[in-house]
Parts: sequence; structure tokens; C-alpha cells
Amino acid sequence: MQKHPLTEQLIEAQLEFLDAEFVQPENIQQEFLSFYLWFRKQTLQDIWSFEQINHLLQKQILDTPASSFLIEQIAEHIRFALVHPVNETTRIADVIPVLTIDKIAQYVAAKSGHRQRLIKTVVNNPAFSAMITQLIQHSIQDYLDNSVMVKHVPGVSRFMKMGKSVLESVTDSSLDNTIAHYLQKNIIKLSQMSENVLNQHFNDEKLYQFQATLWHKIKDMPLSVLKNYIEVQDLPQTVSMGHEIWEHMRQSDYLKKQLHDGIHTWYVRNQARSFDLILRDINIDEALIQNELQKLLQPVIQQMINQGHLRDRARYYLEKFYYSERLQTLLNKPT
Repeated sequence: MQKHPLTEQLIEAQLEFLDAEFVQPENIQQEFLSFYLWFRKQTLQDIWSFEQINHLLQKQILDTPASSFLIEQIAEHIRFALVHPVNETTRIADVIPVLTIDKIAQYVAAKSGHRQRLIKTVVNNPAFSAMITQLIQHSIQDYLDNSVMVKHVPGVSRFMKMGKSVLESVTDSSLDNTIAHYLQKNIIKLSQMSENVLNQHFNDEKLYQFQATLWHKIKDMPLSVLKNYIEVQDLPQTVSMGHEIWEHMRQSDYLKKQLHDGIHTWYVRNQARSFDLILRDINIDEALIQNELQKLLQPVIQQMINQGHLRDRARYYLEKFYYSERLQTLLNKPT
């Protein structure tokens, strides 16, 4: 492209003007604020459609796998939080308010219907039945073998063994098998008894007191006790397993449907609202723009100016403008 002296002088003059304007921080602040004041008046539906938002989020959240670097960073940040020295001097009560704990305790204790259904589910589980059966068997056997009377009263041990032998001869089975058979026949009754006992033990008042007692036991413990229950060295493995679950879920039709319908519900509720109101929902207002976000943006703009990036981009468009056929015709037109 052939350069023209007058055109180049005009371009340079405009570039110098822009440099002089944007080098002043107050001008950058004013432009940023002006953009915000315009943007906040726009409604969601004026700028973006549901389809655009849904496509973006579906692509970024569900269609794009998490990078290995991100997974490593998640594990590293969890590890950093767990081993931080401040955990040694910070109590559990310092980070969890006692009033909130009390509200939680009252809420949990009041859910008697949920609690009773949970207890019923647990006691009717075959694993629970097997555990109760074994526990009763072991308790009876332990009593027969190690009770105080057997150990300290002469003759009782021999009498107990004789009684056991008589019982086994009558039932034509070992005592252990006899007890096991009885328990298996009566497991439904035992489960019902267990359910009743658990419901009595975990009524609203007792469950509330249990939670209160537990809180008073742990509230003064340092946060570092968490390391007793979370294996720091296993974090890469545990985070990786969590990532595997997410990898499977994000590709499922279930999560795609959930995300689609969730976005649609949010969009319908907010499409006619201005961005001023939408941004306020996430605590972004004019004061934040003026006092905080501008401070973050200003160094970026300043760096663009210092490195000549803004000038290069401005020159690109000014050249397209000044060397356009129409403008060259105007510039070369006799006065």
C-alpha cells in the first residue's frame, strides 16, 4: 500500500491525541464508568438470548473436560488449606458461629419423620440384621465363657458346660447353631425392637442434646484436627476419583437436561430485568465499579498503552479509514 504524507500525518496526529488522552487515568476511569452506566440499563434479552447462554454454558461446563492442571490445582489448594499453620491456632468455634450450629441442631432434631424413615431403612437392611445377629451371638457366648460367676464361683463353670451339653443333646445341634437359628427366625421381631429402641433413643429432645453435647466437645478443638480424618497425602488420588465421577456425570443426558432447564428457568425470570438489577444480585453495583473494578482494569489499559498495543490496534483501523477509496477521494479533492 502506497503511503501518502498527508494521510500519515493525520494518522499520527490522531494516534498522538489518543495517547495523550488515555495516558490520563481519569479518562480511563470515565470511559469505563460510562460503559457501565450504559450497560446496566440494558435488559438481558436485549443483549443475549437463552440459546446463546445455554450454548456457552453447555460447551464450557459439560462439553469441555477439566484439564489435568486444574485437577492438580484443586488437590494442591485443598492440601494448602489443610496444612496451613493458622489451623493450629484457629478453633472450630472461630469459623462456625454457635447460633448457626444451634439452628442446625434444632432443624435436624425437628425432622422426626425423616429420622424415623431413615431408621426403618437401616434396621431392615440385611447387613444390619446380620450385624445384630452376630452381636447377640457373640454377647451370649462371651457371657457363658467369661461371666463373673463362671470365673469366681466354684462349680459354676462345670454347671454351665453341663447345661450347654444338655441343651445341645436335646436340640441335636450346637448351642451356637441353636442361637443362630432362633435369631434368624425372629429377625423381623428383633429389627422391630431395634427400630423402637432407636426411635426412643433418638427422639427430638435427645437428638438435640446429643448435637449440643457434641458441639461443646469439639468447638475448642483447633482446625488442624481435620488432618486426622483427611489423608493429605491421598488428596491427589481422592480428588482424581471425584474427577472421574464428574467426568461421567458431565456426559450424561441427566446433567445436560438439568443444566438446560436450570438456565431456561433463570432466563425466563430475568430476561426483562436490567443488568443493573442482575448485577446487584451478585453484589456488583456502581460503587464497586468506581472503587474496585476500575483499579483492576486501569493497569491493564496502562500496560496496553506502554507496550504500544493500543496504538498498533488504533493505527490498523485508522489506516483502513484514511486509505479507503472514499476518504482518499475527499483528501485529494481540489479545494
